Amino acid sequence: MGQASRKRNPGSSFAPIIANHISRGMREGAMFVCAAIAVYLFIALLTYEPSDPGWSYSGPIDQVANRGGVAGAWFADVFLHLFGYLAYLVPIMLAYSAWLVLKKRGEFEARQFGFRLAGFLLALCAGAALATLQFTDLAHQLPQSAGGILGEVISVQLVRIFSFLGATLFLLALFLTGVTLATGLSWLWLIDTVGRLVLTLLGYLRPLWLRLREYWLGRRARLQREDTVKSETKKFTSRAPPRIEPVMKTIEVRERVQKERQVPLFEHPASLPPLALLDPAVPVKQGMSAAALEAMSRQVEFKLKDFGIEVQVVAVHPGPVITRFELQPMPGLKVSQITNLAKDLARSLSVISVRVVEVIPGKSVIGLEIPNEHRSIVRLSETLQAKAYDSASSPLTLALGKDISGQPVLVDLAKMPHLLVAGTTGSGKSVGINAMILSLLYNASPSDVRMIMIDPKMLELSVYEGIPHLLTPVVTDMKEAANALRWCVAE
Repeated sequence: MGQASRKRNPGSSFAPIIANHISRGMREGAMFVCAAIAVYLFIALLTYEPSDPGWSYSGPIDQVANRGGVAGAWFADVFLHLFGYLAYLVPIMLAYSAWLVLKKRGEFEARQFGFRLAGFLLALCAGAALATLQFTDLAHQLPQSAGGILGEVISVQLVRIFSFLGATLFLLALFLTGVTLATGLSWLWLIDTVGRLVLTLLGYLRPLWLRLREYWLGRRARLQREDTVKSETKKFTSRAPPRIEPVMKTIEVRERVQKERQVPLFEHPASLPPLALLDPAVPVKQGMSAAALEAMSRQVEFKLKDFGIEVQVVAVHPGPVITRFELQPMPGLKVSQITNLAKDLARSLSVISVRVVEVIPGKSVIGLEIPNEHRSIVRLSETLQAKAYDSASSPLTLALGKDISGQPVLVDLAKMPHLLVAGTTGSGKSVGINAMILSLLYNASPSDVRMIMIDPKMLELSVYEGIPHLLTPVVTDMKEAANALRWCVAE
């Protein structure tokens, strides 16, 4: 209890605060001074004029164009002569030093300052030499070369030793090293950061670019569609509608039909078979209307245009089995282009097949025959009852059916020595042969026409065995067929 207590000094607690305040004030003051000097030197370099009084030129002091005055003119002249464009590193380094002074706390480190100064000098020398080697075309505004006197001295020596390429690589490495020593910048970190920022920016911009691209593509397609619709509408309104040919539903009947309706009681039967043995014709169902045919013709035009072929349907000929569209091609169009698209056109029109008639006699159009959805059955009785069949002068008149307009098709066998009947199984070859044979039997008596039938299959012509028109029974042996042919030639 006899201990003496020490008295605390009240001013000792304020000493760190005062020291900190003084240190911060000195750092801020040094920062402002360095920043002001850096801005001043940068303005002096930007406003350099070769006619200002300086190190390389003597002129009147009162006529200084440099915004930094006489001191600025001298500084710009000296540094641009010595370092060229690298003189701008001086104010940049001063501004960076001002930022370091404000950021730095604690005592001054001479070793770190020495490294930064050495790095700045290395970057200055290497950059000046690089500028002299690479930017010779940009030195017209400088009093010396792009790298100044220092750059010329260093570059000449390095090129003489290492060549131009080696000197460039060596100086680039030294410049990057100097910047790293002076600022502490890591170039690998910079590359990684720039790459990451670029990828992030691309990630943000890619959806925007896709939406913008989709918008422009849609807008362009919409404008093209509107233009196409306008042009097609104008074209269709200006052109004449296709001519729909009338369908010939009735065939003029011969007089024999009327006579055979009255059955004779006492006269001998006629040598020609009666027409009543044949099935009568079924009334034709109502076909497609004119509006439907016109719509079908427009569809044909559209489908051909999808394949790059532009045509115009000028006429439509509806028939009992097929409908023929007459196409007027555009100038320069080859018929083979449409013929090669027959299967593709049938698929696009959803029909079994289409037939291209390349040449129509007496017309400059192309025919396109499309099967009807509802086909009418062509009866043999319709052709044999026609007046055209009765007025045929030749006893060898064959009835082949109807044409596209529904009129009977009659030919003279004497004028066509070769007739090819071909087709796949079930396509009607036997029906066609039987129709030809019956048309001969209904037109000529046995005294006018005699026939020799050869049937090696013993299947098709056996039904005609015993008719009076046969010279011999139906020949089924090929040796007898040769003898029969030889006898006909001799006769």
